[in-house]
Amino acid sequence: MAGHPRSLMLALGALTAFGPISLDVYLPSLPQLGAEFGASEALTQLTMSACMIGLALGQLLWGPISDRYGRRMPLILAISGFALTSVLCAFAPSIEVLIAIRVVQGLCGAAGMVIARAVVHDLFSGADAVAAFSTLAAVMGVAPVLAPLIGGAVATFSSWRGVFVALAVIGLLMLAVAAFGVPESLASGERTRGGIANDFHGIGAALRNGPFLLAAVTLAVASVPLFTYLQHAPFVLQSQYGLSAQGFAIVFAVNAVGITLAANLNRRLARRMPGVRIARWSLAVGAAGALALVLTAALDSALPWLLVPLFVALCTQGVNNPSLTGMALGHVRHAAGSASAVLGTLSMLLGALVPPAVALIGVSATVLGATMLVAFALALALALVGRHPAASG
Repeated sequence: MAGHPRSLMLALGALTAFGPISLDVYLPSLPQLGAEFGASEALTQLTMSACMIGLALGQLLWGPISDRYGRRMPLILAISGFALTSVLCAFAPSIEVLIAIRVVQGLCGAAGMVIARAVVHDLFSGADAVAAFSTLAAVMGVAPVLAPLIGGAVATFSSWRGVFVALAVIGLLMLAVAAFGVPESLASGERTRGGIANDFHGIGAALRNGPFLLAAVTLAVASVPLFTYLQHAPFVLQSQYGLSAQGFAIVFAVNAVGITLAANLNRRLARRMPGVRIARWSLAVGAAGALALVLTAALDSALPWLLVPLFVALCTQGVNNPSLTGMALGHVRHAAGSASAVLGTLSMLLGALVPPAVALIGVSATVLGATMLVAFALALALALVGRHPAASG
């Protein structure tokens, strides 16, 4: 990574985070939002799931577009749309309208995620790529630290609507980052040609790439614990355990710091161990933490005892995500934007569908832990049966 400035990695990390930030920043206000509209917990969670669906489908849109028209211009257009939809969310008259706008907001926010990964693929390979993805994960980990703290601070003098105004401001800042901090990384000779059908040929090629698809599905399943935590934790920690919005923001920030530290550790390990070996060990640790979380919740232990295994399980996300991302994209040679779109879409779709589905059973610490445990165990099984070259690390 010596040939590329650190400022570029920081810019790419920020752009990777600004879409998911639209999920994190209003988490402390989620119960308040539901109360204002008189909505159930499941319906209130749909405001998050709608954004996740947009983030998922948007990657399928922006990935091929960036393969054809380059990385910079689609990125700038999408971020502009994100800032606009954030303002519209702030003035939503009903939860149904808010859910609809959140889908569009997610569609726009997806560009930062998919194009940042594609830029890394354009510039790095092998262990350097895994190290670069770890840097993105580390920078992205700072966003969940700041986002709920900002959201909690805004909630003290404003309603959830003020949080979306803050998101619009963040969108404008990210627009400046994209315009001045990210160069074009895809040469015109390497871009896709032909009609619309050819633009999306890369998606079909990625879906037919067995080793890539196995790593992508493993990453998607391994991401379920984080998405379930994001959607269930506000209700578990605030409603079940009585934390305030500010208290929740602090817990959320501590967990995010753990993810960031784990991503930094993975960046160092990537040059010493195969990525598949790192991922397997990390998934095993995550499963152990989730099991301890289930037992702690079942015994109705005090909150501090619950937070420790939750922290351990969540920290593994800082290792799983960059390692499995590097493994997946290591199997791709062309149309990295399309492959990156498939990678992100699978994770986001599972993240959008699984948490609301298990919420129908109930929203509790036990359900949260059990969902995380099943996901970690399944991802570990997929990582163990898959054949990945040692060089993927």
